Amino acid sequence: MDNLTLFGKRLRSIRGRRSRASIAEAARISSGYLGELERGEKWPALDIIVELAKVLAVPPGTFFEFESEEVDSRVLRENLASVLEDKDTRQLQQALRVVKALYIG
Repeated sequence: MDNLTLFGKRLRSIRGRRSRASIAEAARISSGYLGELERGEKWPALDIIVELAKVLAVPPGTFFEFESEEVDSRVLRENLASVLEDKDTRQLQQALRVVKALYIG
């Protein structure tokens, strides 16, 4: 998935069950524009991102935490590998212990 689509999915996920109209009104944007953002049709300006973050009570960077929205396992594996690629032996051992604890028990 491209970043624009992932941003939109993340925004929609953060909005949750709250109505699009109420969030849009509080952020001083139209409900239609918020829908375009959520569908990944448009990139918002930085001031809109900041305003949406305030309204949704999250740090602005939260909108860019795409891991929870990505569905392509190949992309997720590549992202995981890139996080680990510059780690030293001790850090890799620690990461392996954490992954095993999470998934093996």
